[in-house]
Amino acid sequence: MTAITFDKGALKGSLGPLQDSVDAAFDRFERRGILERIWNLDHRVWKEDPREIVNRLGWLQSPQKMKSRIPEIKRFVHAVQTKGYDTAVLLGMGGSSLAAEVFRLIYGVKAGHPDLMVLDSTDPDAVAALTKGLVFPRTLFIVSTKSGTTVETLSFMKYFYTLVLEKVGRRHAGDHFVAVTDPGSRLERRAAELHFMKVFLNDPHIGGRYSALSCFGLVPAALIGLDMESILAHAAAIATPRDRTAAYLGILMGELSLRGKDKLTLVLPPAIEPFGAWLEQLIAESLGKEGKGILPVIGEPLAPPEKYRNDRLFVRIKPDGEDPFEEPLAALMKAGHPVVTLDLESLDALSGEFFRWMMATAVAGAHMGIHPFDQPNVEAAKTRARKLVSVFLHTGKLPEAAPDFEEKGIQVYLPSKAHPLQEVLERLFSGIPKTDAATGYVALQAYLKPDAETDRRLQMLRCRIRDRYRLAVTVGYGPRFLHSTGQLHKGDAGLGLFVQLTADSKTDVTIPDEVGAFSGKLTFGVLKLAQALGDRQALLEAGRTVIRFHLKGNVGECLEQLIGLI
Repeated sequence: MTAITFDKGALKGSLGPLQDSVDAAFDRFERRGILERIWNLDHRVWKEDPREIVNRLGWLQSPQKMKSRIPEIKRFVHAVQTKGYDTAVLLGMGGSSLAAEVFRLIYGVKAGHPDLMVLDSTDPDAVAALTKGLVFPRTLFIVSTKSGTTVETLSFMKYFYTLVLEKVGRRHAGDHFVAVTDPGSRLERRAAELHFMKVFLNDPHIGGRYSALSCFGLVPAALIGLDMESILAHAAAIATPRDRTAAYLGILMGELSLRGKDKLTLVLPPAIEPFGAWLEQLIAESLGKEGKGILPVIGEPLAPPEKYRNDRLFVRIKPDGEDPFEEPLAALMKAGHPVVTLDLESLDALSGEFFRWMMATAVAGAHMGIHPFDQPNVEAAKTRARKLVSVFLHTGKLPEAAPDFEEKGIQVYLPSKAHPLQEVLERLFSGIPKTDAATGYVALQAYLKPDAETDRRLQMLRCRIRDRYRLAVTVGYGPRFLHSTGQLHKGDAGLGLFVQLTADSKTDVTIPDEVGAFSGKLTFGVLKLAQALGDRQALLEAGRTVIRFHLKGNVGECLEQLIGLI
């Protein structure tokens, strides 16, 4: 591409008239010695108050410190192979599962190692489908949660441990489970009581979304046969104060977001596309708060320049020799959109990008005046969901308002009165607010069973909205997105429109009250709906605009109807 305005080795691009402001900001960053202060663990880079900063900087040392854990992890992998396990199921949410999923989807499984599946959906159809395909005597379960209290993960554990008890008996059940958690967590104690095969205690000074290069990422990576030494070596090559590309990327992201280009559109070729989901959580949960935010947009097909507003920053990660986006990015650059390319020397070097982006995000937070290590708004939805579950346990039903109207099998819960459905959509999408500093966006929140057909229709709906209204549109499955973009949804400038998509499941799955009990008062279907309703309440209380569509008919047909109305 032409019109390159900066070249920082692996990082280059065109920022147009914003180049001077980015360079000036980076000069100030250098003069103040911010990068060196980060490496010296100076919390004042971000805030005067050290809380949730001084105890969240362990990721800086992960590439070096995790080398000492390699023998322990290798012994564990050998034991798993010796026992004949050919499948591993990781039970986790957000930072506890996303890096593992990236490793599996991008690098595959090496011969002689168990396959890895990740369960991060409480949709009962998804839980039932995964259960149906398992051969329990040959399956290992990885229970992964930093806090040891994540409700989805612990519900998965109770459900699967109970099934394993039935299949292999109490004497051998614990051999099918391993935990990854923080020292002193509830899960550590429970794992000891249930005689788990192994408990990996992670560095407690590492936050969940910064944990890719710790036990949370490396244990599942090693299980599928990946080379831990190589992963850590690529990260260590970047994890040094001498490397300035991460810092420059962070200043660039932060400065452009403060100048209205706060939609970070990640352009990833198919070979590394799964990396986007990990980046989405890191950026959204770290930088979406205090009335500011960077909205990561992943998985969006590129469109002609006229389909976009002036609020985008396009960042392409380009493995050596692969470049399917040259022409569309050149057109966007020519139209004046900032376009940045990050070159990878090889696919294996992607493991180093975990560290580069963690550092870039920390630097962006410092530049924006944001604390990048806490998540102050995440608890809001959890608290409301817990209250709703408590009501259900006492009354046998969730407190749910009646829909405002129903049209062709779709029940509609409105933020304001309007009818028919096409008029509702036109008013909402054309009325999304904007300010001098930021424009709005649409978040599709799909509390639906994740599958290829639903993915395809959600992508069609997203592109239809973007192309007609020139809006950034994100897509997330619930409750998974609550652990990634949920913080940004409630902590940013409040210009988003949130479209909840819910549906009745074909089946439901009981969550045991206790391990070993085949009965329970709560089901995964009730938990998922409580989480959807709780998040809706939290969004409304934060002043956000929310519309809910409950798809009473066939989910695919209802989505097609919505697409046709745009």
